[in-house]
Amino acid sequence: MLTELLRCPVCACALHTEGRALRCERGHSFDIAREGYANLLLSGKPGDSKGDNKEMARSRRDFLNKGYYEPLASAVADCARAYTADGDSVLDICCGEGYYTNCLSARLPRAYYGFDISKNMVRLAAKRRCATFFVANIASIPIRDDSVRFAFHLFAPFHAAEFGRVLHRDGVLLTAIPGKDHLYGLKQALYDTPYRNDEQPPQAEGLTLTDTVRVRGHISLNAPEEIRALFQMTPYFYHTPSSGMQRLEALEALETDIEFVLLLYKK
Repeated sequence: MLTELLRCPVCACALHTEGRALRCERGHSFDIAREGYANLLLSGKPGDSKGDNKEMARSRRDFLNKGYYEPLASAVADCARAYTADGDSVLDICCGEGYYTNCLSARLPRAYYGFDISKNMVRLAAKRRCATFFVANIASIPIRDDSVRFAFHLFAPFHAAEFGRVLHRDGVLLTAIPGKDHLYGLKQALYDTPYRNDEQPPQAEGLTLTDTVRVRGHISLNAPEEIRALFQMTPYFYHTPSSGMQRLEALEALETDIEFVLLLYKK
């Protein structure tokens, strides 16, 4: 595991690998799982399960591996290429099952790190063997101050203070928000009155927006399990009326636009 950027979530001292664990000079220790990741999430109870469950994690992995969001992965890779050099540090914030970092690592030789609050997601990500993956909370990232050259953050909560803390003074943060037509075809199936997204950027106090990139595409899903997987990846999964759920479950195929707005920030 790469440990240059990692810091102890308890005391903020540097972490180093010692056998099958990460340790700091003050004696705090975190086991490395057989898949190769470490759990750096400070939990209130042993066995706490946070984030997506195993079924959702595998469903997301299988969906993304089919390349439906490849235009987004390519655009993120293009941005990383423009703002980094070989060996620079790249952090995947809320990495999920590692699809995007895997795509970047196949194209660009960088020092990759990634984390998510879901152990189920990180376990799958670590199996890709493309980065140092760890379980952590976005509100308290166990990464050294001013150390990340390029961080990317796709469809997850925005924590400007932490992002600014870990970002190098010359670093860049990329975040993605849904474009106005993103998944409009899915919303037509779910809602009686579908709506378009407002493209509202996040509150980013302490960060300066320097550039935007728009990414568009169209996807055709031809199996109910793929439609279900896409649905589970969206916020609509948590607040769709039963009538919309019934329409979705009856679908055998779905066509929809995908659209992303990439926002690039500096300190």
